[in-house]
Amino acid sequence: MAIEITINDTTHTLDVEPDMPLLWAIRDVAGLTGTKFGCGKALCGACTVHVDGQPVRSCSYPVSAAAGRNVTTIEGLSADGDHPVQVAWRALNVPQCGYCQSGQIMTAAALLERNPAPTRAEIDAAMSGNICRCGTYTRIRAAIERAAGGDS
Repeated sequence: MAIEITINDTTHTLDVEPDMPLLWAIRDVAGLTGTKFGCGKALCGACTVHVDGQPVRSCSYPVSAAAGRNVTTIEGLSADGDHPVQVAWRALNVPQCGYCQSGQIMTAAALLERNPAPTRAEIDAAMSGNICRCGTYTRIRAAIERAAGGDS
């Protein structure tokens, strides 16, 4: 079945089953590998992308639900890596192993889009579903605060 979705401002017509997880359509069909597979059950956040600006767990989101919608992956967040969250991430050397970082960054970017000046409690609540095996949570929070203008 042909499903048309826009990924990072490029329209793709994907010949896939409608129940295929969006994650696999993005990675295996569209060839964008920045979005990572973590748990496959929407529990860890590694696969987070934006659909019409809202963060979703692409491992459990059917590609058919993205038909006619705008999907943004880590590759599309900023052409030059200059999104404020990405800049803060680099400035504070947030990643350790880095595997979860695309999902962390996409969740943080969505938070700041809807709430440009979140409190620490709001940051913690928004990020609570994203797991970092390396435990860089303090640096993640500091980077979000910096991206929001808090200069942590």
